[in-house]
Amino acid sequence: MPLSPPTHPATGRCAATRMFLANQGQTWKEVDEWSSGPLKSTCVFGQFPKFKDGDLVLYQSNAILQHLGRKFGLYGKDNRDAVIIDMLCDGVEDLRMTDVILIYTNYDGKAKFIEDLPSWLRCFEKVLEKNGKGFLLFPQISFVDYSLFDVLLNLHLLDPSCLKEFPLLSGYVERMQSQPGLKSHLESKEFLQHPVNGNGKQGEGKRGVFSI
Repeated sequence: MPLSPPTHPATGRCAATRMFLANQGQTWKEVDEWSSGPLKSTCVFGQFPKFKDGDLVLYQSNAILQHLGRKFGLYGKDNRDAVIIDMLCDGVEDLRMTDVILIYTNYDGKAKFIEDLPSWLRCFEKVLEKNGKGFLLFPQISFVDYSLFDVLLNLHLLDPSCLKEFPLLSGYVERMQSQPGLKSHLESKEFLQHPVNGNGKQGEGKRGVFSI
């Protein structure tokens, strides 16, 4: 079944969706709707991403990942697992938004952001400590892992040493980026040449795998 996330001048909120699909061995079609006409008025919340799966049209990046998690069995084995994954997803979103605020409204505060970043990363280090040495919740990947990995890649562009104090997160990143489908995607020209956002304040460094 064709899966169609939209294209955009920057990776934005579509990166985790692309990673998910690539690692699941899926093909998808990207449609350049960003530059064609008054598109925002057709979006439920006036913003991208827009995602089509057959006759299902979704907006909001986390809703898209949750849909894919259900579809591909990456949402845990029961309702208890699912609600914990949802909790972790909200935690990743909080971390992502601190980065978004920095990049778009407070880039002069970059030094303070990097100084405070370990307090955020420590939360996820503790999650990994509690749940073992697999992924965020299980020995197997769940959909939230793609979201966290995307955020960590973006933070790595701001501070390449951001995981130096966090051995479990460092190991987690190594496991993520060594997944065969994801590894191929991260090494692709499309990924490496796609900026993180449209204002050039994140993505100055070379995109790709972590060097830890």
